[in-house]
Amino acid sequence: MIAGDGGVQQLSLSSNDFELFDLPVGFKLNRQQLDERWKNLQRATHPDNFSMQDAASQRVAMQYSVRINEAYQRLKSPLKRAAYLCELNGASIQAEENTRMPTDFLLQQLQWREELEEAQTLGDVGQLLEKVLAAKELSLTLCENYLDMEHDWLMAAGQVRALMFMERFEEDVDRRQEQLEKA
Repeated sequence: MIAGDGGVQQLSLSSNDFELFDLPVGFKLNRQQLDERWKNLQRATHPDNFSMQDAASQRVAMQYSVRINEAYQRLKSPLKRAAYLCELNGASIQAEENTRMPTDFLLQQLQWREELEEAQTLGDVGQLLEKVLAAKELSLTLCENYLDMEHDWLMAAGQVRALMFMERFEEDVDRRQEQLEKA
């Protein structure tokens, strides 16, 4: 239960993130709509609104506030949203247990690692980062297709694992860029 402009509204902590934000279930979403709904839900469930109520009501308000923030963080990140959709549809990501990737993807990762090690200038790192971001964008597009069009949760889960690799590599590229900037 939450306080709102229109009085009291029912919310369920057990709703999936999309239900919580009253959004259609899917990878593609309207970010502005998500942000607006997050602000409205936060305003309605903010623990300060319940400061004059009993401890149990305050605790429930805190639980709603935390749940809403967690859902928002998951939905606003394309990678987290894709992983969440896979999980909702029974395709566990299992990133720690399942590190098997297609050979061409692994070769690409090795090539990028070599390029990163050999990068001597900010320009070299910038060019590599452009390649990584382009590959990441393509992977997100494939992910969207698997999730929203084909409903192929297993293929989407594979793309999510690839995106996780790319995101970690992007962090390595950022660190290398920082090193070169300090030098």
